[in-house]
Amino acid sequence: MSSDESLLLFRHRSRRVRRTELRRFFAELVRNLIPGRDVTCLITTDRELRGLNRKFRGEDYATDVLSFSEDIAISLDRAAEQASEYGHSLDAEIRILMLHGLLHLAGMDHHNDNGRMAAVEARWRRKLGLPPSLIERARA
Repeated sequence: MSSDESLLLFRHRSRRVRRTELRRFFAELVRNLIPGRDVTCLITTDRELRGLNRKFRGEDYATDVLSFSEDIAISLDRAAEQASEYGHSLDAEIRILMLHGLLHLAGMDHHNDNGRMAAVEARWRRKLGLPPSLIERARA
């Protein structure tokens, strides 16, 4: 599978997301951030993210995005709540979470990189016309 075949999988019943546009956005983001890599993004429920978070991180709560070696998982439930809380579209929130997850797959870690990931995320967010990032919101 080439990066042109990066997958965006939906395991959530919501009809509120524009799947075709998100698939294009995700594939383009993979090509720009981690060229040549194959990545799968799963859009799913809080319940599944909570299970993944518990299994892989030992944390028993639903989180918005998790990154694994070649995969990211996003909770559509969390994304919808955060979009409402911050006053932007669900589509924009999913894109923010995709960007954040892919930067982790690119080897960045905002917990211990002295602001490097935050700077890169802010630059890409502005380039893509996205609202404030996860890191920016956490600092506010």
